[in-house]
Formats: sequence, C-alpha cells, structure tokens
Amino acid sequence: QVQLVESGGGLVQAGDSLRLSCADSRRTFSNNAVGWFRQAPGKEREFVAVISWNAGYKNYAESVKGRFTISRDRAKNTVDLQMNSLNPEDTANYYCGSHRSGSYQATSSYTYWGRGTQVTVSS
Repeated sequence: QVQLVESGGGLVQAGDSLRLSCADSRRTFSNNAVGWFRQAPGKEREFVAVISWNAGYKNYAESVKGRFTISRDRAKNTVDLQMNSLNPEDTANYYCGSHRSGSYQATSSYTYWGRGTQVTVSS
C-alpha cells in the first residue's frame, strides 16, 4: 500500500515562503501523477497543483498561479510544493495524493492520500 507523508508545514507571516514535501515510502507513485490539495476548516478539500509522472505536465489552481511551484525528484521519490508570497487565505491543511485516473482537479481521482501538513499564515 502506498504510504504518503507530507512535511514542511508551519506558522509563517504573510509574504513568507514555505516548501512542502511529499514522500512515498513504498516508492510506488513514481509512475503516477501527484497532486497537492488543501482543506481549510469547514471547507471542502480543494485542488492546488498537480505534476505528471515525468514532470512534463504541471497545472495550478488560479489562486496560487505565479506563487506556488510544484516539482518532483524521481530519484528521491518526492514531490515538493514551493509556496511563495503566502497570504492568510492559504491557511489550510495540505495533502498530497497519488493520481489514479480522471480529472486532476477532482479528489475522487486520487487513490492514496497522506495525513497532511498544516500551514498557517498570519496577517
């Protein structure tokens, strides 16, 4: 079973940066697209970014375009999310998921999820 582990979250001020990392301990998402999603209290989990298995395709939610960058290291079997110019609206628990099939923006398209890492941005 794929086990994804997110890390890198924390408490920062508006305008700061964070780098999140998603690691696959079983080395089984190397051939899958990997997505980052986030969920704020009382809200639905929403799409943030996705990267294809070979990093040839990347896509971002409109709200993070130009501020966030997704990347992957196939040798380390990790997928990172560099987040710059953070604002309080980015506060959420961030999850990574291994894509199975279907729309990259839909949570139902992902088979496995990590437990998340909390990002809190103060104003």
